[in-house]
Formats: sequence, C-alpha cells, structure tokens
Amino acid sequence: MPEPGALGWLLALLRAGGLTVLLLAGVVLLVPLRLIERIFAGPRRPLSGPFVQGVCRVSLAIIGIGWERVGRPITGPGAVVANHASWLDIFALNAALPVFFVAKSEVSSWPGINILTRVTDTHFVKRDPKLARAQAEAFAARVNAGHRLLFFPEGTSTDGRRVLPFKPTLFQGFLGPELPEGLHIQPVSVLYEAPPGRDPRFYGWWGDMALGPHLLAVLAVRRHGRVRVVLHPPIPVAGESRKTLALKAEDAVRAPFAGMVEA
Repeated sequence: MPEPGALGWLLALLRAGGLTVLLLAGVVLLVPLRLIERIFAGPRRPLSGPFVQGVCRVSLAIIGIGWERVGRPITGPGAVVANHASWLDIFALNAALPVFFVAKSEVSSWPGINILTRVTDTHFVKRDPKLARAQAEAFAARVNAGHRLLFFPEGTSTDGRRVLPFKPTLFQGFLGPELPEGLHIQPVSVLYEAPPGRDPRFYGWWGDMALGPHLLAVLAVRRHGRVRVVLHPPIPVAGESRKTLALKAEDAVRAPFAGMVEA
C-alpha cells in the first residue's frame, strides 16, 4: 500500500491515539464490571457484553468508518457464524451484537492482542483431536451460560469480496448432547464498501498481508467507506447434521454477496 502523505500521517496519529485511549479506558472499566457480574450474575455477562458493544461502536466512529446493522440479534440459546475479511471484523461484529470470539490458541500469546482477548473473554481452541471432548464441554458451558460465541467457519480471512466454503467440522460442536434445547445458529454477513476511489478490497486483510501497513492505510485514509452487518434469521439446530448446518449457514452468509464483482 502507498505511503500516506503528511495529512494521512496526522489522521493516523490522531485516530490511533483516540483508539488507544478508548481501549485502555475500556479495559480499566471492564475489569471491575466483570467482578460485579461474577458476584451477582455468575458466569453470565449481562453488563459487559453491551459495554464492549458500545466501545466498538465508538471505535468505528473514531476510525471514521460508517456502520450499519440490518436484522435483529438472536434471542435464546445459540451461537453466531460470520464471514471473515479483516481485523476490522472485531469492531464491526461486536458493534452489531454482544458476542465472544472464538480464536485459535496461538492468538492468546500475541503481544498486545493477548491482553484484549483475555479481557473480552475470547474462547480459545486447539486443533488437537485429543482435546475435542474437553473443548466441546467448555463450549457447551459457555452456551448454557448465555454467551454468544462467534465462529469464522471459512477458517481464514478473505479480501472481503467473496465467501469461502464453510468447514462442516466446526458445526459438529453445535450438536453435542450437553447443549441446551432450542439451540439456534445465526448467520451474519459483513460487507465492506471501500473509500471513494480506492480498491474495492481496501478493507480486506488476508493471505500474507502484514498487519502494520494495512492498519496504517486504514487509519490514514481521509474519507472512509462503510461496513454493513447483516443479521440473518437464526437456523434451528434440531434435526440438522453438521453438513446441512454448514450449507444453510454458508448460503445465508453468501446471499448478500451475490452479484458483487471480484477485483
């Protein structure tokens, strides 16, 4: 990506400073909030979920990205699956509904990121068949506690202009006997509209792209585009297999991308 000019660097510094202050303040306030929840609500998150949602909406405003939510969040026991295009998905999806991300265990050791993931109660998983049973039980415990865990079934990020096939193996975790009755899966589509005159893939962060240059480019752009988060009707798990769940969720997430021209 091209090096930003003087105005771009100024915008990047101002936005980065604003985000840093906001996120640090959010972490400081979230810790005692979690303590209060633990005392009065046990494992549930009736306060911190909406709090993180508000912080992410303000974060998008600081960056300058327009944001829109279409549809209603899931009610009742369930989880969320979405396409994955960028590190910006963290803000866009958290702004749309209170969720807890599911991430690979390696993320828990990334400097800086590990603090945010721990504070926001990210659910870490390891790709080890020997741990499958224990991880299924941990997943069930969080769903039974009312947590909305969010998965990226593509298994990787894209350029934001397409949806990759969903991996059915992930959906096996939604079929465990420990899970509550009436479980639903809500598919969510995240669609980015690039800034005027920019590559349609501007917000996409995928493949071997370095985080630093992409972060700088997003923070330095003078006029931003928009992100639209579409919440589709929840899919009941009862009577489904992991393959049918994956296909139905993928079809729903892919629908808003129909007709989109890939760059």
